[in-house]
Amino acid sequence: MKTLMLLRHAKSAWSNPALGDHDRPLNERGRKAADRMGRYMAEEGLTPDLVCSSTSARTRETWRRLSAAAGYDHEPRFERSLYLGEPRDYLQILHALPDRVGRVLMLGHSPGIETLARALTGDGDQADMVALAGSYPTGALTEIVFDDGWSGVQPGSGRLRRFVRPRLLD
Repeated sequence: MKTLMLLRHAKSAWSNPALGDHDRPLNERGRKAADRMGRYMAEEGLTPDLVCSSTSARTRETWRRLSAAAGYDHEPRFERSLYLGEPRDYLQILHALPDRVGRVLMLGHSPGIETLARALTGDGDQADMVALAGSYPTGALTEIVFDDGWSGVQPGSGRLRRFVRPRLLD
């Protein structure tokens, strides 16, 4: 069994118009949400074997805060293709993973990460399925499990284990 965790970066700041989109940091709400999600992941035992992240400042900061709160010491693979990536960009990385990797965390952006989460999920908890079909807010985490190896990950082949929004963790 393989487990994929998809995390949308936490809320970013728009206060400096001189910064390009790639360079925007988190705002205060985003920093708190990343910390909260990190604590949640640690409490739930959601330790990734591998972390793949967009190269943007907001995904890097989300990871730094989340990993500090969770006590992770992973060095992520920063993938430029995940910056505003499409679902096919995520799938290309997943399909190339060796099967010895059991749990992957991917940090990215809307709409690619939410489109991928919805596409991969074939079934799961009904309440979480309904929530996932709605909005996918910043800082949200989806956990999807697959029976086959990474090369077999296809639309509809996963089971939604959880969909967690940071604001519901208070």
